[in-house]
Amino acid sequence: MDFLLILLAVAGAGVIGGVVAYNILVGRRQLVNNGWADIDVQLKRRADLIPPLVESVKGYAAHERSLFEEVAERRTLAMSAGDDPRTRGDAESALSAPLSKLIAVAEDYPDLKANENFLELQRQLAETEDKIEMARRFYNGAVRELNTLAASVPINLVAGAFGFSKRAYFEIETADKAAPHVSIGTSA
Repeated sequence: MDFLLILLAVAGAGVIGGVVAYNILVGRRQLVNNGWADIDVQLKRRADLIPPLVESVKGYAAHERSLFEEVAERRTLAMSAGDDPRTRGDAESALSAPLSKLIAVAEDYPDLKANENFLELQRQLAETEDKIEMARRFYNGAVRELNTLAASVPINLVAGAFGFSKRAYFEIETADKAAPHVSIGTSA
């Protein structure tokens, strides 16, 4: 009889431990999903800022047609990259390089650098790049916590049984290089 009570107590503790582990994993997965949603919102905002930015530059540098086409093509690819962090990160990285070149074109056109509409778009883009970086850090931290937890013994038994799989980090290779510089001062 004592053996049966001990066995039931151990089984009960195992069930309670499994429920607690499952709930912790669900909470971490929700943080990851929330982080990804924040990244997605900011990437869409960046994508929405690109067409008016291109139009502003076009008015001053119409001969940069190949750059405008490259930005448009890479923007389309980034917007259709889906929700896989690695695929999306690669597509966004590919967009960052020509976007950086587009911002650099403004340096050759003093009138464009002084254009209030262009300056506002450039400021909004810089803000958005900062928000993308903050959202990326939050997401990657949540992914790190989930992945560590799901690989830790004994929680890995619950994670495997209920399909909690390793999540990918989100990286934009050239994001730091593409972040536009905003100059509020007057141009000469």
